[in-house]
Amino acid sequence: MNQTYALTAVAVVVLVTVLVGALGLRISRTTSDFYVASRTVGPRLNAAAIGGEYLSAASFLGVAGLVLLQGPQMLWYPVGYTAGYLVLLVLVAAPLRRSGAYTLPDFAEARLESRAVRRIAVLFVLGVGWLYLLPQLQGAGLTLEILTGAPHWAGGVVVACVVTAAVAAGGMRSITFVQAFQYWLKFTALLVPAFFLLAAWAGDGAPRASFDAPAVFREYTAVTLAEDVRLSLDAPLTVTVTGQVDGRTYTGQSVTLGAGQHSVRAHARLEFAPHSAVPESRVEAGPGVSSWSEPMSGDRPELRLYATYGLILATFLGTMGLPHVAVRFYTSPNGRVARRTTLVVLGLVGAFYLLPPVYGVLGRIYVPELALTGEADAAVLVLPARMVGGLAGELLGALLAGGAFAAFLSTASGLTMAVAGVLHQDVLPSHGVRSFRISVLVAILVPLAGSVAVTEVPVADAVGLAFAVSASSFCPLLVLGIWWRGLTPPGAVAGLVTGGGAALGAVLATRAGLAPAGWANTLLAWPAVWSVPLGFLTMVGVSMGTRGRIPPGTAATLARLHLPEDLAESAPAGGAGGGGSATTSGKGGAL
Repeated sequence: MNQTYALTAVAVVVLVTVLVGALGLRISRTTSDFYVASRTVGPRLNAAAIGGEYLSAASFLGVAGLVLLQGPQMLWYPVGYTAGYLVLLVLVAAPLRRSGAYTLPDFAEARLESRAVRRIAVLFVLGVGWLYLLPQLQGAGLTLEILTGAPHWAGGVVVACVVTAAVAAGGMRSITFVQAFQYWLKFTALLVPAFFLLAAWAGDGAPRASFDAPAVFREYTAVTLAEDVRLSLDAPLTVTVTGQVDGRTYTGQSVTLGAGQHSVRAHARLEFAPHSAVPESRVEAGPGVSSWSEPMSGDRPELRLYATYGLILATFLGTMGLPHVAVRFYTSPNGRVARRTTLVVLGLVGAFYLLPPVYGVLGRIYVPELALTGEADAAVLVLPARMVGGLAGELLGALLAGGAFAAFLSTASGLTMAVAGVLHQDVLPSHGVRSFRISVLVAILVPLAGSVAVTEVPVADAVGLAFAVSASSFCPLLVLGIWWRGLTPPGAVAGLVTGGGAALGAVLATRAGLAPAGWANTLLAWPAVWSVPLGFLTMVGVSMGTRGRIPPGTAATLARLHLPEDLAESAPAGGAGGGGSATTSGKGGAL
């Protein structure tokens, strides 16, 4: 890819982001503008903003990479990411808006009249938010390094500076315009090149691979491995090897590898003849450690089926508890508009997710070597130059590079806003706009320091962990808090700690290589199948054992959550200490 074009595209995206954010600053006049955009954001603008922040680099680059590596079974990722909004629409969107809250801890205290529940919710919001922010900043650094040769920390610093300026300057009003713009930029950046790539594919006289066919090298291909890799072959394969394979060193010799597993050391050069099958590869990172290039839960089909269910549950139920998603519904004028917003989001997100699998399928045909080099996520960026070529290919690649960087910016903006809101309300001692801006700095500096210190963060692992923890903690809290009057503060605390804590501990243990192989590893790597029921059952069980602790204002609070706003206004006050705090979050005076 032409570095000048790529750098220009990234610079234009950053400049336009700053200019659009400045528009929000010019029309921000009150603290209500600053924190919840005065709760006046219409469904189309809000839906585009939600799509902008929700569709991160894992969606823009990662889904295509997963399809390239593992084929159609990876389509559960976009299906789950989209269907999560259907659950949100049916169960949560309108009541969450009617709660009058600004953050998830606000909702927890307003519903349960408990500071203890609020404090636990604060910890989980910070944990999920920072966990999600870290790979965005790290991914931005790696992308800028690949595109321009900049140091790995540079991209994260650029994203952090732009996000801090947009969020601290105009708050929610600014990032609403920024994220709406970035959704359409990302959608356009994938849609326009897709037409050219499909036209090139249709005009290609070579045999076309079917979607689920094994990937093959269409021409002579030489691959140099960046790290130790274990190859899996279904049939014998002849390759030319320079380097170490299965403990033996070769210097440009032709070697026939038998069916089964083969260990290839880093820096080995493998030369494949035309029409050779692309071997399945897995990074040799020690037992229990997985990456994007590793088949879901190993090679046993029954483990993959379980992992698929774990993925479905985490993505279906985790969406509602993501802090940067929940905070956007507080900007809707009322519950009815919140539902309409969610319906539009389903359409926008669904349309977007039609495109990454196209790049994944084309990647299996035209750039299969990326499956071996560990750079499958780069398929979206590499395909235009490989398939179209010339100036047109360079320009299309630059457009995709700009879209990829917009993905980092938009998601980081929403997460920073959500985390800063919680820090401002519950951690820092003072309030007001100046205190909020300090919270913004803290919210972005913590994950930025992590992204600089850690050079390799698997985006899929971190994002999947965030969804699993959210599904196991905030999903039970929101669903039971909205639909069951018997929920008590002790039950909520126990469920949050047990469900969310179990999911967090399980996946961290897997990432650290502490889980044994086989079923134990799979259970811990994909915990949502058991951690989500654990969170629900713990909340219900402890609440039933502490029925005397049901908050006195529960009936009035539930009436406010479920009745239309004009009727809820006549309902008696709930008497919750958190209710007043939640409501005043969106009402402050002039800046």
